[in-house]
Amino acid sequence: MTQKELKEFLDAKVQQYNHPSFLEQDPIQIPHQFSKKEDIEISGFLTATIAWGNRKSIINNATKLMTLLEHSPHDFVLNHSAKDLDALAPFVHRTFNGDDLKYFVLSLKNIYQHHNGLEGVFAKYQESKSMQYAITKLKQVFFELPHLSRSQKHVSDPSKGSAAKRINMFLRWMVRDNSTGVDFGIWNTLSPNQLSCPLDIHSGNVARKLKLLKRKQNDAKALLELDTSLRNLDATDPVKYDFALFGLGVFEKF
Repeated sequence: MTQKELKEFLDAKVQQYNHPSFLEQDPIQIPHQFSKKEDIEISGFLTATIAWGNRKSIINNATKLMTLLEHSPHDFVLNHSAKDLDALAPFVHRTFNGDDLKYFVLSLKNIYQHHNGLEGVFAKYQESKSMQYAITKLKQVFFELPHLSRSQKHVSDPSKGSAAKRINMFLRWMVRDNSTGVDFGIWNTLSPNQLSCPLDIHSGNVARKLKLLKRKQNDAKALLELDTSLRNLDATDPVKYDFALFGLGVFEKF
């Protein structure tokens, strides 16, 4: 395919998959249960944190998580008691357990009380063409309280070579406009042109078949390579192609 043909093909796939029907099988349906900005942010961040493995399992466990947070994640984070925290102990999704969840609630409280919320952290450390440095800084802020070392693995760090798939997905949810009813567009301090594609096995394999990506590992270097290719297709909203790459890989077995 020529560059023009590739762009036309992927733009058509974006139109196909960037649609409310996408919500039916995707974890983004969890934050769509809320209307308050902070509830959307916190539910989205926690859902993205456990978004690996089987998508049905992710959705089921994120639903359980919202029940534990009494369907008011922002209020729970700010006003929980010690007894409320203890009630989180049974939660588990793969290697993310109740101890991790307890710390995440405590850290989010610290972030909303002392760092102007999740958006405030990302906005403070954003760079003009990338959010990867801000993701690294988020991890530093997130673990500034006493914590179990095991919990650190649940927040990615691009400076250590991670593609940070789940946090890049979360940023897509928060920043891209909500004109199609999929993403939220509630963070106006950031721009879609700063975002990176959530790189996983599906989007990576499709990107390689379409010659958008050569590097074999799905790591930070591959993300930079894919970013460059997608920005050549659309410099203002490169991460919209996440829908195309993911849809082609998951639904069409491209």
